[in-house]
Amino acid sequence: MAFMCATGKHRKPGRVKRTTAQAAGVAALTTTGVIGTLAATPALAADNSVEDTGLTPVITVSDKVAEQIDAQAEAQQEAAQQKAAEEAAAKAAAEEAKKERREAQARAAREAERKRLNAFVAPIAHSYVSTGYRASSSLWSSGSHTGIDFHAASGTSVHAVGSGTVVSTGWGGAYGNQIVIRMADGMYTQYGHLSSIGVTVGQKVLPGQQIALSGATGNVTGPHLHFEARTTPEYGSDVDPIAYLRQHGVNV
Repeated sequence: MAFMCATGKHRKPGRVKRTTAQAAGVAALTTTGVIGTLAATPALAADNSVEDTGLTPVITVSDKVAEQIDAQAEAQQEAAQQKAAEEAAAKAAAEEAKKERREAQARAAREAERKRLNAFVAPIAHSYVSTGYRASSSLWSSGSHTGIDFHAASGTSVHAVGSGTVVSTGWGGAYGNQIVIRMADGMYTQYGHLSSIGVTVGQKVLPGQQIALSGATGNVTGPHLHFEARTTPEYGSDVDPIAYLRQHGVNV
């Protein structure tokens, strides 16, 4: 038996096809919250209907609503991508700031160490100069004082005035037990009349490091520290030790 389609007007098939094709996408979009906003929008709700095909109800969505759904989905995706980009940029900025802080701290530490190594101190803490440079007396073979004397009881700590390397230790004749240090700036400092010596030749010393104890060895009338600043390690190359110390920030 043959069947013939009845004549007359029929619903346009294009709408059903679009409905069927879009149904799956619409169902998926409900999980993103897109369709959830349609019911709250009167203009959109007016374009939506449920078509009874005799099988499973299918949501019918107009072209206008479908376009709006696509636009919302794209907007959400763009917003998510924008947020991800902003978070990545913020993380990169935080890492860069952290790196800059570490570098700044390292620079500050190096600068502090440089200043510490270049610092100068008095050879005897909390003391004073009891005999000045070039003072005249028959006590000295040259007729004048080649250094300065710091008041100090026997056994007082003697410190390196700055960074340097020990070039000489031991008995120094009229100077008694002595130490000579080549300073980092190329000058030499000498410490005389020591009761004991605590460093060896070749040893590196730092500003304020204890190198000896004061005493009364050699040609003296009482315990004190004899201190000289020299251009060479040898006797006779002395310069004004007060001026030398003051040049390096030591108030004597």
